[in-house]
Order: sequence, then structure tokens, then C-alpha cells
Amino acid sequence: MLLFLNMGGSEWIFIILAILILFGGRKIPELMKGVGSGIREFNKAKNDVTDQLRDGMNEKPKSEKVEDKKAE
Repeated sequence: MLLFLNMGGSEWIFIILAILILFGGRKIPELMKGVGSGIREFNKAKNDVTDQLRDGMNEKPKSEKVEDKKAE
């Protein structure tokens, strides 16, 4: 992450030109669409794992569930 903070304007121009040369102007929208959908899928999976962990932490352990049923 710190690598991107130290980059100046000329480095960004070089990177953009390299991308244009490699992929061409017509392929860039498709590339960005793929990157966007990949980021959405990653965030969805991350949120699903976070929700599962949160639910698991709020769930009573099995031993407490058995003791609760015996007390009734």
C-alpha cells in the first residue's frame, strides 16, 4: 500500500500508457468491468465470513444448550 503513496504523476502516466499498449482502448472497459465484479465478489465473500463468525460467536456452546434443556 505504501508503494502507491510514493508514486508521482510521471509514474502513473507510464502505467496508464503501458495498460493502453497491452490491452488496447477497446478492451479496457471490459477489463475494468471484470475488476469491479471481482471486487464485489471479494467484498461479498468477506461480509459472509464476517457474518458467520459473528453468528458463531453469539451462539451458545453445545454444552450450555444441553444444560439448559436439562434444567427445564
